[in-house]
Amino acid sequence: MPHRNLALFDLDNTLLPFDSDHAWGEFCVRLGWVDGDSYRLANDRFYAEYRAGTLDMSAYLRFSLAPLVGRSPLELSRAHAEFMHDIVLPQLRPQAVDLVRRHQASGDLCALVTATNDFVTAPIAQAFGIADLIAVQAERDAQGRYTGGWVGVPSFREGKVERTTAWLGQQGLGWQDIAQSWFYSDSINDRPLLEHVSHPVAVHPDALLAELAAQRGWPVLTLFP
Repeated sequence: MPHRNLALFDLDNTLLPFDSDHAWGEFCVRLGWVDGDSYRLANDRFYAEYRAGTLDMSAYLRFSLAPLVGRSPLELSRAHAEFMHDIVLPQLRPQAVDLVRRHQASGDLCALVTATNDFVTAPIAQAFGIADLIAVQAERDAQGRYTGGWVGVPSFREGKVERTTAWLGQQGLGWQDIAQSWFYSDSINDRPLLEHVSHPVAVHPDALLAELAAQRGWPVLTLFP
């Protein structure tokens, strides 16, 4: 008999009022890690393709993970701490934190499920107090340095369902063990997982998701302006 409730949260433009992956790309420009003009143009183009639901994820991952290659763990840690301090934490909204806390207080099993890589998102998940993160797993070598590749199935589109199912299995659970499930997302790219849960919620939906939510009668949530 199902006995657990499950709450899944997308991150970018859902719990956060911006896209952390795109913002990290901008931050790499600020750090001087990449060629500013060309990198910014490509970053904007990939983000537009993501919003339109046409993103080539493999091409994007090769692009977005490249700035991590050849940098020491200490350099990366310091850069990300600066990113958190300057960009992320000032935009952490209490309404989003409260949404997570309500599910946690109800005893729901909670996870952050994002197509952004784990280097960028692990500290953000910690800031929200979410222990379980399902993200693109950036590959590291034996010395702990990033290779520019990734491991396993990216948590993107249908991959979010596959990765969430695998994560549930690690908890000794399957979807049949879940009584009620919620997924909060802004993006049409998350349609597969939204259709997989019992309570899909569109949060600040993009135009395509807003249209789908209206057709399906899904609730639309606004956490912040």
